[in-house]
Amino acid sequence: MPARVGIVVRTRHRPAFLRGALADIAAQTLADRRVVVVNDGGDAAEVDRVVAASGLAGVEVVHIPDGQGGRCVAANTGVRALDTEYVVLHDDDDRWHPDFLVRTAAWLDAHPDDAAAAVPTEIVYEEKRGGAWTEVGRAPFWAGMQRISLTEMMSINRIVPIAVLYRRAVHAEVGWYDETLDAVEDWDLYLRILNVHGIGFVAGEPLAFWTQRPDADGLDANSMFGLAAEHARDDAVVRDRALAAWVRREGAGLPLFVAASQAELAAHVDRSIDGAVERIVERLRAEIASDVRHEIDAHQPVMSRLRWLRRRLSRR
Repeated sequence: MPARVGIVVRTRHRPAFLRGALADIAAQTLADRRVVVVNDGGDAAEVDRVVAASGLAGVEVVHIPDGQGGRCVAANTGVRALDTEYVVLHDDDDRWHPDFLVRTAAWLDAHPDDAAAAVPTEIVYEEKRGGAWTEVGRAPFWAGMQRISLTEMMSINRIVPIAVLYRRAVHAEVGWYDETLDAVEDWDLYLRILNVHGIGFVAGEPLAFWTQRPDADGLDANSMFGLAAEHARDDAVVRDRALAAWVRREGAGLPLFVAASQAELAAHVDRSIDGAVERIVERLRAEIASDVRHEIDAHQPVMSRLRWLRRRLSRR
């Protein structure tokens, strides 16, 4: 009988992170799970050694040759290797609360209309110290969030893969991770899911921990920083595709109106800012001139007297 929960671990040339991810999975209180490690172009023997040393039973390893993978290819490869009811992406540098799987699976069991369940997430900041990445601080990711809504998700992605358990069957309905994208593949999938289903939110304490290393580069960088340019480009790609689909179906009238309104609003804001800056500059000039006059009066009484006489004569 298949396991209920499938976990896809994407990794590439990061054995220390992979060891941490496998230990994190081993600490989960839900035992009915299956793990697929997708080695995205890294050293196959190294990955095999780390998996074998982890002591985690029943782990399948899939090796993608260098140059033939990528984030989306790795995600799809891992999910397709699973036959579980639920699935989650556990990138090698992120972490869970031990009850993450138990509580998200329970939510999906109790809410059959939800295609996925997300949890409160905490950002964990790390710095390189003594040759190892060390936690230096934490901050909530979208503090106070109580739900996942299509309206808010259209503005910006509010959930990350480590925080979302979803029904594997949803891929048959909305499609797979888009392999034409180099980033934002999770956001793109969530938008497609939210078009037809809800994504539940298990409110309470943080159950997912998203690590960020702002100073890292190369293989140690996380996608938030290492793929910043790709994020910006693919964000625009996803939005442009959706807009093009709307225009084909409904025509360009509404988007053109919104674009013109946005331009008018931006121009109004610019004019307001320019006016405010001019008023501030004039006020500062007046204050400076007044300060200079007071300074002269205090130290140059003759000049002060002459200026007074000039004002008196000018009034006659």
